Amino acid sequence: MMKKQWLMLIAGAMLVLGGCQNNDSASEPASVTPSQHEQAADDSDMNMDQMDEMHHSGSGEVPAGLKEAANPAFKVGSQAIIEAGHMKGMKGAKATIVGAYDTTAYAVSYTPTTGGPKVTNHKWVIHEEIENAGAEPFKPGDEVVLEADHMPGMKGAKATIDSAEKTTVYMVDYEPTTGGDPVKNHMWVTGSELSAAK
Repeated sequence: MMKKQWLMLIAGAMLVLGGCQNNDSASEPASVTPSQHEQAADDSDMNMDQMDEMHHSGSGEVPAGLKEAANPAFKVGSQAIIEAGHMKGMKGAKATIVGAYDTTAYAVSYTPTTGGPKVTNHKWVIHEEIENAGAEPFKPGDEVVLEADHMPGMKGAKATIDSAEKTTVYMVDYEPTTGGDPVKNHMWVTGSELSAAK
């Protein structure tokens, strides 16, 4: 009788242990390599996180040599809708144009001087915010040193020009669509990233 009880107890323990083992292995995720699409989404999220570290508000001080636009599409004092999503709460926000300037705007990639991951395709740094900028605009692939201070670790960083666009850039004030403090003197938004306020 005692032997039978021991056998049942051992069989029961094996069943319980076997069940636990099966549950553990079922709950472990399979080793899956993320697809390129998922990786691109991760990279996009990383860049968005980096953009959120931008100095949202600025002093309104423009770089030396920057010329005001003679006939901007969006006049100083007018309102526009921001179509760009450089930071959370930016896309769709109503903006007031604080300044309009004719220059060359660059998308750049750089490694912050403070360390951390490389920032790719940062928009925008303008010609006047690049060390030793001459009369001629830089070309994609050129290596430069940034004087812009839009994000921690940007000023003094070595960067590569990803793209260059001769355009009008705007300094804007806006209230983020996500709430929070109003953003003052944000640098920079291009004309193609704005639409007329309704």
